[in-house]
Amino acid sequence: MNKPLVLVVEDDSSVRNLITTTLKAHDYRYLTAPSGASAILEASSHNPEIVLLDLGLPDMDGVEVIQKVRTWSNMPIIVISARSEDTDKIDALDAGADDYLTKPFSVEELLARLRVIQRRLIMMKSESLAEASVFTNGKLKIDYAAGCAYLDQEELHLTPIEYKLLCLLSANTGKVLTHSFITQKIWGSSWENDIASLRVFMAGLRKKIEKEAGSPQYIQTHIGVGYRMLKVE
Repeated sequence: MNKPLVLVVEDDSSVRNLITTTLKAHDYRYLTAPSGASAILEASSHNPEIVLLDLGLPDMDGVEVIQKVRTWSNMPIIVISARSEDTDKIDALDAGADDYLTKPFSVEELLARLRVIQRRLIMMKSESLAEASVFTNGKLKIDYAAGCAYLDQEELHLTPIEYKLLCLLSANTGKVLTHSFITQKIWGSSWENDIASLRVFMAGLRKKIEKEAGSPQYIQTHIGVGYRMLKVE
């Protein structure tokens, strides 16, 4: 099994090199970002499974990075910071961080924290696979096993791309999925920047599942960001 993709957000090159060397030695895949802005870009573009985040970044505070990421993703975030005050830890955890490691840290402790997160990710994936293969949201129903979707008990005649989009959105109900994340999942990296094509396919899907185009019930557009499947009571 491939180990998780880790995003290392650290502006200090010596610390960043220590972390990436450790990750490489233990077969973790990784990306790096030296600033808050680049971290948000990498997180939205590549959807890493774990983020290692320094709080003292040159362009914005790490807590702000956590807050921004949490508006669209629940990816585990481990803070690695020289700030050791309880208030700093509480602020980061309240913003949505999953763990907090204080500098200086040992390589063994970092690896132990990563193993804890990795076990949790495996457990979450197992629970997800164990869930029922039928998704229901209001009058929308998707039978994943059969590869069919229904609205108000009538089968929807979707193209393969429309069905894949619907499944991706339904699997992340309530979360905003960025354009780049969606295109990578549906078409691969070669389609990463083809937002116009995504809009065409999304428009076709919405015509088939939304009763009123001006008042969408299932798929919400976040202008300039992406789309979200709404939870219908």
